Amino acid sequence: MNISNSTTIHVSETKAEAKGKAPLIAAPIVATTKATPHPNAGWKKGAAIFDFLLRLAAIAATLAAATTMGTTDETLPFFTQYFQFQASFDELPAFMFFVVATAIASGYLALSLPFSLVSIFRPHAQRIRLLLIICDTVALALTTAGAASATAIVYLAHNGNTSANWIAICQQFTDFCQRVSGAVVASFIAVVLFMLLVMMSALALRKH
Repeated sequence: MNISNSTTIHVSETKAEAKGKAPLIAAPIVATTKATPHPNAGWKKGAAIFDFLLRLAAIAATLAAATTMGTTDETLPFFTQYFQFQASFDELPAFMFFVVATAIASGYLALSLPFSLVSIFRPHAQRIRLLLIICDTVALALTTAGAASATAIVYLAHNGNTSANWIAICQQFTDFCQRVSGAVVASFIAVVLFMLLVMMSALALRKH
């Protein structure tokens, strides 16, 4: 007599298999970013390029004013036993101040060129603009003071002053007066360029 024992193992289905659904796998989420250009980027870059060109022109004007005034010297071809008629810029303190002021302004402008270049590549750098507008204002005041003091002396050299018994010397020292007058004109051109630089920087800061 044979006795057979059979064991049946029932594997219960999972809830998901019973419903006929496979396990869900979350799809990866890919986030993309797109740089949005600043609406004033083009205008600010153009203003920075114009600022750089103005600085180059101002360097030329201040350097021309300083070198022209600093090399002005004329001696008349006639002289007496005791006197030699000579006119030189270093005999007048106003002209000396003019040379120092325009030379300082020219040196500052040369040092400011790297900062102006940074403003071209980073037109929204507000701190650089603020630094430049402060220094430009100081240089503007210094150049204006030098130009004004030299203008007063040049006017007296051309016209004299009868009340103070100061005679005009430009009829005798023609070359001297022409050179100092040209230096004063160049300094006022630099003053105008400095004013444009200050206004450009102020406008750029206002539209930041």
